[in-house]
Amino acid sequence: MTATIGPSLDEPITTSATFDSLDPANGDVVATHPIHSRDDVDAAVARAREAAQWWGALSFDERAEYLLTWRSVITRRIAQLAEVSHRETGKPHSDAQLEIVLAIDHIAWAAKNAKKILGQQKVKSGLLMANQAAYVEYKPLGVVGVIGPWNYPVFTPCGSIAYALAAGNTVVFKPSEYTPGVGEWLAHTFSEVVGGRPVFQVVTGLGETGNALCLADIDKLAFTGSGRTGKKVMAACATNLTPVIIEAGGKDSLIVDEDADLEKAAEAALWAGMSNAGQTCIGTERVYVHEKVFEPFMAEILEQAKDVRAGSDSGAKIGPITMPSQVGVIRSHVEDAVAKGATVALGGPDAIGERFVQPTILTHVPEDSTEITEETFGPTLAINPVRSMDEAIERTNATAYGLAGAVFSKKRGMEIARQIRSGMTSINSVIAFAGVPALPFGGVGDSGFGRIHGADGLKEFTYAKAITRQKFKPLMMLTAFSRDAKTDSKAMQLITLLHGGKQTLRD
Repeated sequence: MTATIGPSLDEPITTSATFDSLDPANGDVVATHPIHSRDDVDAAVARAREAAQWWGALSFDERAEYLLTWRSVITRRIAQLAEVSHRETGKPHSDAQLEIVLAIDHIAWAAKNAKKILGQQKVKSGLLMANQAAYVEYKPLGVVGVIGPWNYPVFTPCGSIAYALAAGNTVVFKPSEYTPGVGEWLAHTFSEVVGGRPVFQVVTGLGETGNALCLADIDKLAFTGSGRTGKKVMAACATNLTPVIIEAGGKDSLIVDEDADLEKAAEAALWAGMSNAGQTCIGTERVYVHEKVFEPFMAEILEQAKDVRAGSDSGAKIGPITMPSQVGVIRSHVEDAVAKGATVALGGPDAIGERFVQPTILTHVPEDSTEITEETFGPTLAINPVRSMDEAIERTNATAYGLAGAVFSKKRGMEIARQIRSGMTSINSVIAFAGVPALPFGGVGDSGFGRIHGADGLKEFTYAKAITRQKFKPLMMLTAFSRDAKTDSKAMQLITLLHGGKQTLRD
């Protein structure tokens, strides 16, 4: 997954300049946008800081009402937003609409559940502190910066934006330079809902604008993009000790056991590998199939792939490669695999054009090829047979990435899924976890850290506030200089009684 903050974190911001967003299918200019300078970004953050006093002081119910109204606005105008996304990413309208549908559901969940998850809760005080009532609540951080990607320009950033807003923060969002119009649309519609208050703002530009947001007076930054750029983000944010959430790339696998429903497994692998032209961080790039069912699986997926074609016409199932430089990466990975002995089952080097890449399926791909080891981010699948599920798990985990994945198995799905080193796994489906708002979303290793979505995602944009209230005078006054030897003795007797004997889980 790729989002950009620029080739150098030290380059100066360009002022009084603009850039064009282009239609990746034909290179036409979609719109022209400002390159916001460092001063512009700082001014936006200052406005957000002031707006946070109002937004953060609202009750959870009041914020929920605004967010649910915004959800309704997006829902009523879904075709309009899908058209903007289609123009800027090249993805088919139906795919753009599906992404928005998922985002709408997440906005609603965050709005409706923030109070229950983040509001004040009473916790047990324990015997030593029996005279104290204990509470915890989760307070907003203040201003959250979000740097979003171009491949899912609505769903992915809304996983940070909606949850940060529901938690009581204001947001400054820097969308990818490939999809600035989507970001502006989201911020504009939210501004309508809150009467023009700068609760959710957008700054547009190239890498330097993203760098400026990292260095600005924000309280946390949520980034989605490549691991390489994520390291630059962390370095910039470290200047001010600004905490970060990093959602980087993946090299996810789909495992097919010998008892799997091969038709459904092939359908899932094909869609997860080819939809959105393969430009999905949680999509499938590797497939490990039990050798007993490898041949029938291949026959099934190749049969289904006959109807999948890249193009800009209404009959095409996938669109162009949104970021032009990615075409070279895709080509290099496919050529490396073939040069090392992989078999081309569909597509291949000749399927890679200037703007469009036709579906490519390779088999018996060497595990040391870049098609296996590096994120390709294109409509390719590397499908290899394995002798056992233990081998499939071992190969799946033999990567620095750890984002997502899938398992198809009738009997051992949960057993296999729990052994995969990743933040998310679906059993007998693909990317289902992304559509469940209550589940956390994120990875491990080179796929990043921190979580969006769910209770974990709400808490990411808060700090825990602990409060105790004395209910009655303590039986033993331990926190005073008047404490004497007799009190110390009683405390030791009590702690020995509580913890000195053989313990059980019920203690």
